[in-house]
Amino acid sequence: MTVTGGFTPGSGQHGVSKAFIARDAADLLLPGTPSSNHSEAKGRGVLLLADGSRFEGDLFGAATIAEGELVFTTNMTGYQESLTDPSFAGQVLTFTWPLLGNYGILPGISESAGVWPRGVVCRELMLEPDHRDCIGTVHDLLLAHGVPGISGVDTRAITRRVREYGVILSIFGPLDREEEMLKTLGNMKSPDIEDLADEVSRNDAVLLNEGATDSEGNPLPRVAALDCGIKYNILRELCARFEVLWCPPEMDWDELQTVYNIDALFCSNGPGDPAHPGKATSARHTLAKATKSGIPVMGICLGHQLMGLASGLRTYKLRYGHRGGNQPVLDLQTQKVSITSQNHGFAVEDPVQGMLAPHPSGANSGDVENLHGCDVEVRYVNANDRTVEGLDVKGRPAFTIQFHPEACPGPHDASPLFDRFADLITQHLEVKANAKTR
Repeated sequence: MTVTGGFTPGSGQHGVSKAFIARDAADLLLPGTPSSNHSEAKGRGVLLLADGSRFEGDLFGAATIAEGELVFTTNMTGYQESLTDPSFAGQVLTFTWPLLGNYGILPGISESAGVWPRGVVCRELMLEPDHRDCIGTVHDLLLAHGVPGISGVDTRAITRRVREYGVILSIFGPLDREEEMLKTLGNMKSPDIEDLADEVSRNDAVLLNEGATDSEGNPLPRVAALDCGIKYNILRELCARFEVLWCPPEMDWDELQTVYNIDALFCSNGPGDPAHPGKATSARHTLAKATKSGIPVMGICLGHQLMGLASGLRTYKLRYGHRGGNQPVLDLQTQKVSITSQNHGFAVEDPVQGMLAPHPSGANSGDVENLHGCDVEVRYVNANDRTVEGLDVKGRPAFTIQFHPEACPGPHDASPLFDRFADLITQHLEVKANAKTR
């Protein structure tokens, strides 16, 4: 399956004759692309929160009603990457930075093929962006993907409310439909009960850079990337080091071994409750089998949470989550602090201290079974609230991290962790080759 699009991470790589091409969310704004069939939002609107809070503003994007869990991100730049991050599926995204859209939308830098928040909230929307590569505005991008937005609201008051009381259900739309929206809000259920990983993941397996080699012509190790809502820049980082099989989260472990002969397994970020019985649980069991087999394993964000569950640790909902590019993470082995990019609303419990900074609802996975039989140790913690940010599996070449080393948006302090994964794979393959020789 190939489509015309702006995402092709294997293009130009040694040994790759036909790189896979996928769509970039901004492709819909390129010249020659058919116009959106969504109606344009205009006029005054109102944002309603489940606690009775009410904020009036101006509508933009698509003319539809937004329903979801209200969260906020503290990033000052990188709004296009945030809007296209699948981990925001099911949520209404509030930007704390007061200006949104000042450099417009750029081609080829999105993190997926779609816009995933169910609604966007900002203080001031820029309708005349200034950048030489700009192909449209935030309004244009949201309209093309059928997503509504509201501007001119007090985002500081919203953020303070969420910080104090936790993420909350919300709805916004036209002012003259307020009564209708109030009734809908009263009956709204948390998006965590939905199989959001299924909503954002791919349905088939594809090699992104088949035949990839290093500069000397040696084949690169083959890594399967379980897509629970993977960001494009993760795939770019993986393709720079490996031959990458981009596959669904429910991909069968036996098929990965016998049909695709993988050398290592990676599990991606994604939205929703990691304990959901749908696609996330399928990925958890695959992670456990891979870890038990002894092949190298790496997980990011939701992948980290799934490994926590597979290791017998509970997961739980955080009060307001960690979303932004300024989260300090402490490496307990080196005592080094990295500033990291993060986007998650759930966490893995600390084996000793339990659930830290939990949501008032108390939502958690309950007790779970250790599926791979190995002990784990906490390697990284958040320097602000001490929540678990990374695990090492004892006796196995496997580790996970809650933060995003690929950034986009955010700092690159943690990018060497992809090299740590590459080193684990190299060591594993050397041991395997020596054993075969003997």
